[in-house]
Amino acid sequence: MDSTCDISIGQVVRSRAGRDKGRVFLVLDILDDKHVLIVDGDLRKIEKPKKKKVKHLIVYNRILDEFKHKIENKIEINDAYIRKLLEPFNEDV
Repeated sequence: MDSTCDISIGQVVRSRAGRDKGRVFLVLDILDDKHVLIVDGDLRKIEKPKKKKVKHLIVYNRILDEFKHKIENKIEINDAYIRKLLEPFNEDV
């Protein structure tokens, strides 16, 4: 998958390349057809998301609707909230 057409805001992804390889993130924004912004509330905070190519991500079939709703409606969220959402996915590592 090298395109963002199957990716949505709030989707759970895992990095397959780079310094953050193996870490779980949430898609914060879709920049273009090959890049997204990702956050995990720890290494990549909400104030400074990571720009990542889609081809360097493993995309899960899980979209966190509560996170997506808050982002789309511009409801303020913090890093602790993101870490709490990603907790079940980090246990699999």
